[in-house]
Amino acid sequence: MSQKEEFVLEYDFQSSPQLLFQYLSTPSGLSEWFSDDVNYRGEKYTFFWGDTEEYARVLSKKINEKIRFQWVTGEADEEEYFFEFRIQMDEITKDVSLIVTDFSDKDEVDEAKLLWNSLISDLKQVLGSS
Repeated sequence: MSQKEEFVLEYDFQSSPQLLFQYLSTPSGLSEWFSDDVNYRGEKYTFFWGDTEEYARVLSKKINEKIRFQWVTGEADEEEYFFEFRIQMDEITKDVSLIVTDFSDKDEVDEAKLLWNSLISDLKQVLGSS
């Protein structure tokens, strides 16, 4: 069992925190950019990619600010890792940033970052944010 490495990415958005949060926390929003389809029951999300299903639970949520998910993998160390979307707005400029925190195996961090860059690019396209 290898130790995973945390990484943090920040993206600028031209969107309101409220609208952005809808795309980060609702099944309909997530299915537009993150996976092919998403179901939600209680605090458990089911993500679909083609014939693959992955499950995640919500660890914490603060409306229009952040949501933290944890993959349900059945592995002994699953509780050590999460992925989080955090929205920050600069009080002066009103610039909105999305901060993504995730974990990956050390030798796959670069690929994971490329995947997030691609996913966030899709999200920006959906939102009409450049």
